[in-house]
Amino acid sequence: MERRLVLVVEDEPVIVRLLREVLEKEGHAVVEASTGRKALVEAGSRRPDLVVLDLGLPDVDGKEVVRDLRTWSKVPVLVLSARGGEDEKVKALDAGADDYLVKPFGVPELLARMRALLRRVEGTEIDKGPKYRLGGVEVDLVSRAVLRDGKEVHLTPVEFRLLSELLRAEGRIVTQHTLMHEVWGPGHSSQTHYLRVFMGHLRRKLEVDPARPLYLLTETGVGCRALCERIFDPNP
Repeated sequence: MERRLVLVVEDEPVIVRLLREVLEKEGHAVVEASTGRKALVEAGSRRPDLVVLDLGLPDVDGKEVVRDLRTWSKVPVLVLSARGGEDEKVKALDAGADDYLVKPFGVPELLARMRALLRRVEGTEIDKGPKYRLGGVEVDLVSRAVLRDGKEVHLTPVEFRLLSELLRAEGRIVTQHTLMHEVWGPGHSSQTHYLRVFMGHLRRKLEVDPARPLYLLTETGVGCRALCERIFDPNP
C-alpha cells in the first residue's frame, strides 16, 4: 500500500500502541483520537485516508461518529469492536461504516481489510465508466451488459438491480435492510427471503460453483457483498 494517513479512534492504550506499530511498519502515518469529539475534529482538520474506529468510546457511541462523518465525508471507516453481535454489525454498517472487524483480530486480516477499502477509493476521480469484474464475469452498469467468459448473460431487472447495489459497494458489506429498501422498495424491508432467493439466482448465473460462491457472498444475519474488481475505462 502507498503511504496513507490513518486516523485511529480508540481509547484503549494497548490497542492504540498495537495499531500504531502495525500501521507505521506498513509505512503509514497515524493520528490518534481517544474520544468521538476529538475524532471528528481530527477528521475535519487532517483529512485522513482511512478511519479505524472503536464503537465503545468514553463520550459518544462510535456509530454516532460514523453518522456525523457521513454528513460531510466519504472517508472509508473500518470499525474495530469487541461487540460481535449481528445487530451491532448491522447498525454500524447502516450508520455508514464500510467494514466491521471484531476484536480480538488478526493483523493480516486487518491489513487485508484496509487494503480493500483503500483500493475502493483509489481511482474514483478518474474512473469514467462503472465497470466491474467478478472472476470471468464483466458487468457494465451503464450499458447494463453482463458477460460471462465473453458470452452475454441475461439478468432480470430485479437481479440486475441487486447486482448493481452489490458492485457499487465494491467489496463492502451491504446490509439486508439497505438491499431490501434499494432493490424492492421500503415496503418490503421485512421480506428478506426475497434476498436469499435472488442471491441464489445470481450465483447460478454468475458463479462457477453456485454451492461454493467465490464472489457473491452472504454474511449471515448481516447482509451481502460482492468481491469484485473495478475495471477502468481506457476510452472515457
